[in-house]
Amino acid sequence: MEKTHSFKPSLGLFDATMIVAGSMIGSGIFIVSADITRNVGSAGWLIVVWLITGFMTLSAALSYGELSAMFPKAGGQYVYLKESYNPLIGFLYGWSFFAVIQTGTIAAVGVAFCKFAGYFFPSLELAETNILFSIGSLHIYYAQIVSILLVILLTFINTKGVKGGKLIQTTFTVTKLVSLFGLIVFGFIMLKSEVWNANWSNAWQMQKLSNTAASNLNFDATIIMPLLGAAAVGAIAASMVGSIFSSDAWNNVTFIAGEIKNPQKNIGLSLFLGTLIVTIIYVSANFMYLGVLPLNEIAFAKSDRVAVAASNVIFGEIGTYVIAAMIMISTFGCNNGLILAGARVYYTMAQDGLFFKKAGVLNNNGVPGWALWAQCVVASLLCLSGKYGDLLDMVSFIVVIFYVLTIIGIFILRKKMPNAERPYKAIGYPVLPIIYILMGISFCILLIVYKPEFTWPGLIITLIGIPLYFIAVRNSKK
Repeated sequence: MEKTHSFKPSLGLFDATMIVAGSMIGSGIFIVSADITRNVGSAGWLIVVWLITGFMTLSAALSYGELSAMFPKAGGQYVYLKESYNPLIGFLYGWSFFAVIQTGTIAAVGVAFCKFAGYFFPSLELAETNILFSIGSLHIYYAQIVSILLVILLTFINTKGVKGGKLIQTTFTVTKLVSLFGLIVFGFIMLKSEVWNANWSNAWQMQKLSNTAASNLNFDATIIMPLLGAAAVGAIAASMVGSIFSSDAWNNVTFIAGEIKNPQKNIGLSLFLGTLIVTIIYVSANFMYLGVLPLNEIAFAKSDRVAVAASNVIFGEIGTYVIAAMIMISTFGCNNGLILAGARVYYTMAQDGLFFKKAGVLNNNGVPGWALWAQCVVASLLCLSGKYGDLLDMVSFIVVIFYVLTIIGIFILRKKMPNAERPYKAIGYPVLPIIYILMGISFCILLIVYKPEFTWPGLIITLIGIPLYFIAVRNSKK
């Protein structure tokens, strides 16, 4: 039987920073620049989209430092929202987190691991010839089964205690940071001046790129439509869906505050260091892409695999396998961080009587074992559904809304709890938090106007949590 245990603070600043960076870097940086380039159509605006995203991420991370210092316990953003507003708002975040935000990300990253493993093991490619079985119109691929096995393996390791998860996270994050840095350096060494100059010759003319023959990459068929005014703003918002997804999960370290040494100091510092490192790498990687690939080859890279195309230029034919190995390392470490951190949110919700009671129990290894397996089940079902990518696109809107609400919570808590101990205060307060809030609200409004398909599904998923909340409250009083 499981006994009552408490979290053991065993993660230092370096470990926490690796969780921030490792959870952020999955497969996005290797892929999403293609879609961004199709939307904005120029080198300058490609970099601007990544800079805006980086600025937003850093601003949010610096603001979260104050909240993490005030509430240095497991649960992170769920706790901040509950304390700033009320238990319902906290629950809606926790429900969305469990239903799709964290579990959908775990599924998507797991399948990305298998897709790139397909370069080494062709049976893992998502091709018609690799269908294991079908249920009606639902096709189950070998890659989906292997991705589930990967999630189960990492879940099992993390149920054995935080030290195993820490070792995997640190090892794989350091490896992928060094690998990415190496790719960027070699890319700049192999930079083609004619490609660079061509890409920057008309860097600030925003245009929509489409290809009437994208299937065979006939770039002569490219149609260019200049974007001005409202259309340009809408293009930036649409582009940022990808860059925000690639930069998300930076707040995972706040979920495991109970296991971090000196959390009042180390969480805020790790948020800043981790997001800064990743932002520099992301922007540098896109400069590297622009130095080795013509803009059209970035926009219409096969299957959007921009990094593969760049690596082929840098390393030759072996470049494909170099990137495939890098992405496998990256996604493996990323999923470990997501799995490790996510279960702590469900644990805290259960402690508040808003989730299954068993999720609020720590096992003999001092981790929420039941919550880890519950998360594993939902992520595995999303792997099988094949809809994880669609769901993640759809919740970008709701993810940013919760970030905005959390940062508004800093202002609320300064009035609500003026005398509360604040070992760390938000850097740049109130300017940086206000800038983030305005940028986040603008992003959400633009998505509502220009990309409604990215907004209403995520909102529906979140609102389903309202009746579930009242059911949970009623059951907790029995």
